Amino acid sequence: MDSNYKASLKRWALDHLSQRIAVANEAMQQAQEAANSEEKSSAGDKYETGRAMGHLQKDMHARQLAELVRELAALHAVNTDRSVHAPGIGALLRTDTVDFFISIGLGKQVIDRRTVVFLSPKAPLTQTLQNSKTGDTILFQRESLLIREIF
Repeated sequence: MDSNYKASLKRWALDHLSQRIAVANEAMQQAQEAANSEEKSSAGDKYETGRAMGHLQKDMHARQLAELVRELAALHAVNTDRSVHAPGIGALLRTDTVDFFISIGLGKQVIDRRTVVFLSPKAPLTQTLQNSKTGDTILFQRESLLIREIF
């Protein structure tokens, strides 16, 4: 179950990121088209403002897209096949109610009726978990959680 479960979480995250990339790409293209189709009017300032707003929107979506592509690359690098016994990239910490998957920062998700927190290796919570081991208790959202296993 260990590596299969982690692999299924990774697949879920890859699908999730791919969908977000498609949405950001579409939004960026629509903003570019809107900027390009802004019609020249007798009020030149209005035309220039409309084009500038379209370009700002496109740039914002381009930045989001670039960040998503970086996250996708980081996720592809996560090895879910190896067994680990300490928190680190690719580790999954299981408690009774929440799983923590150290991979990329997607936050709290519900997958197959189970709460999974996708953590970036650089997240403050990941840093807090660094020295945790099976049997330790951690505090998460004002709730004490017993780490049942790390794999």
